[in-house]
Amino acid sequence: MGITLADVYQFFKQAYFSGKPVWQTSDIPDLSGKVVIVTGGNAGIGKETVKALLEHNAIVYIATRNSVKAESAINELKAMTGREAYYLHLDLQDLLSIKSAVIEFQNQQSRLDILFNNAGVMMPPIEATTTTGYDLSFATNVLGHFYLSKLLLPIMIQTAQNTATPSRIVNTSSGSHYLAMYDFNTFKDGPLRRKLSLMQIYGQSKWANVTFSNELARRYYDQGIVSCAVNPGNLKDTELSRHVHSGIEHFLLKILQIYPPSWGALPQLFAGTSSEGATLNGKFIVPWGHVGQARKDTNDTQLGKALWVWLEDQIRDM
Repeated sequence: MGITLADVYQFFKQAYFSGKPVWQTSDIPDLSGKVVIVTGGNAGIGKETVKALLEHNAIVYIATRNSVKAESAINELKAMTGREAYYLHLDLQDLLSIKSAVIEFQNQQSRLDILFNNAGVMMPPIEATTTTGYDLSFATNVLGHFYLSKLLLPIMIQTAQNTATPSRIVNTSSGSHYLAMYDFNTFKDGPLRRKLSLMQIYGQSKWANVTFSNELARRYYDQGIVSCAVNPGNLKDTELSRHVHSGIEHFLLKILQIYPPSWGALPQLFAGTSSEGATLNGKFIVPWGHVGQARKDTNDTQLGKALWVWLEDQIRDM
């Protein structure tokens, strides 16, 4: 499917004309007893998300690969909130690390109410691939979160049954998905991938985030899982664009990234914690906590199935 004028309109509308937040973190209900995982919760909107969850009494795990940064964030958030998050070692580029993280988590907890698939990487060098040959952006943003979600689904389904309340999986995408061109043959390294721009590589991973989220919503809603995708907005002062230092991409990001990270956490917090969030299965949440319209093909059932099958093929030997 090609990019339409409607897609371009939605991209710029959400980039510049989203107004100011109406729904705030103060609207989050009490989360006592609820267990939450936030991938990439040590920085940016992930850290803001963890802060708000702790302030409302949730049990929160920061899942990231850098223990030093995680412990620093945990200490800082404890000073702010009086509550302490837990560290869960997780490297989304490494499927074995993901499996170990899930085992470690399940050794500590018997429930999981909310999973925020928040972590991401944006436009690393074209040479950046995993040791198994996957594009680094796709491995981190999509494949890693797919495997993590699959492994955690049993405990989340059981939690939903025990609490008679849906468990929620919130998948962080981006407005860039509206402008994405995608090719399954470029998810792993090869000549076709090397011809893509860094922005194209990032955009197709964000398109896949929404498409995966919608397929997850179709497959598991009747088992108590609510899955939705969010656009956190174009945010300044986060680590997401740490790889972009020069060139046209740097210039464009400077123009686009205008909102504070605290605002960027609102769409996923709205989806993950509000009473309305329990009704948002298969929806796309836009800044700053409203239901919007993702690109049409992200809800194509055949594309969703094809992506799901491709992702399952990658983890088949795990």
